[in-house]
Amino acid sequence: MKHQRSSVAAAAVLVALLLGVAACSSSSDSAGSDQTTTTAASGGSTTTKPTSGAGPLVGTFKVTAGACTSGADVKGTYFRMVNAGGTPAKGPYVANADSTCTDKTYSALQPGTDGGLTTGAYQPQPSDPFDATKNGVADKIIEPVKFFAVGFAASTNAKDPETGKAVPEPTISVDENGKLTGKVAAVSVAWNGQQFNQGAPKPDGSSPGATAALTGTYDAKTGAYELEWASQIVGGPFDGFTGVWHFEGTFAKS
Repeated sequence: MKHQRSSVAAAAVLVALLLGVAACSSSSDSAGSDQTTTTAASGGSTTTKPTSGAGPLVGTFKVTAGACTSGADVKGTYFRMVNAGGTPAKGPYVANADSTCTDKTYSALQPGTDGGLTTGAYQPQPSDPFDATKNGVADKIIEPVKFFAVGFAASTNAKDPETGKAVPEPTISVDENGKLTGKVAAVSVAWNGQQFNQGAPKPDGSSPGATAALTGTYDAKTGAYELEWASQIVGGPFDGFTGVWHFEGTFAKS
């Protein structure tokens, strides 16, 4: 009888050890998978979910200043305007007499006081958006830049200055492959005493003519990005002309 009890006890210990090894193996497999893992902690547990890095980018897309070389090559951040009836890809483009570039269809842009375009918040123009000679004065996104002797200034506003429509804050998201998409209906330009919406889509949600949605690329490791969108002007002296915006630099999270 004593020998039988010893054998039963030994068997019970062996079963317990085997169950413990199986439990450890299961836990290890789970932690190495793409599923949610739970780690024991004093007084409870913590759950960690793997992330792909995709989703909204909330912060400031800091812009690298536009640089004009001796040739037609332009680096950094710039603006171009397409003549009515043209396309952002092929033009024809308007030559800005005040451009510092050899190719005067490019207007190099410099970072404003905020360093660039902010998502998740507005960068509104001042209550008086023009100076005495009708230059735009908003300077948070970019420094005002001369366009045919008059400074144009960019801003984002809760109410679009041209149409009076309420617009959402700019939003830009990245997918698993580093591709950017976004909505920047709030972008507006003040020039020569006039207001021009330069958003994509437009405040009413439409994309008239050559208006093209924001697209681009983003490197999550370095924060480096490039993005571009186009917005056709509706009405006024530049009716049918299209603004093409090219931003590049480094994204800084809020």
